[in-house]
Amino acid sequence: MEHTVVNHPYFGAFVFFVLTFIAFTATTNISRFVSRKLARLDNEKLKLSVYECGPEVSKQPNTMSAQFYLFALLFILFDVEIIFMFPWAIDFKVLGMFGFAEMVIFIVLLTIGFVYAWKKGALEWHSIK
Repeated sequence: MEHTVVNHPYFGAFVFFVLTFIAFTATTNISRFVSRKLARLDNEKLKLSVYECGPEVSKQPNTMSAQFYLFALLFILFDVEIIFMFPWAIDFKVLGMFGFAEMVIFIVLLTIGFVYAWKKGALEWHSIK
C-alpha cells in the first residue's frame, strides 16, 4: 500500500487549517485597510464635548487590569485542554481501557485546576475603581 500525503487521514484537516489561516489573515488586513480609509480623523472635539448634560469629559489613561489578562489566559488554557479530547474521542475504540484511564486522569487534573482557579478567585469579575 502506497502512502502519499494526500491519502493521509489528517490531510483534509491540514488543508482546512491552512485555508482558515489565509482567510483570517486576508480578512484582518482588508478590514484594517478599509477602516483606515473610512475613518474620520476630525471628530476629536466632538468626542470631548459634553452631550446634553453631565460632567466635563477628561482624558484618562487607558488602564487595563491584570484580571482581564488572567481571565483570557484561563479561557485559552481550558479551551486548548478541551480540544485535546477530540483526537481521543476519535480513537476511543482503538485506545481501549488504557485510553479511557488516561482521559479520566486528564479530566481529574483539569477539574483540579478549575477548582483551584475558582477558589483563588481567578474567575470572579472585579470592577475597576
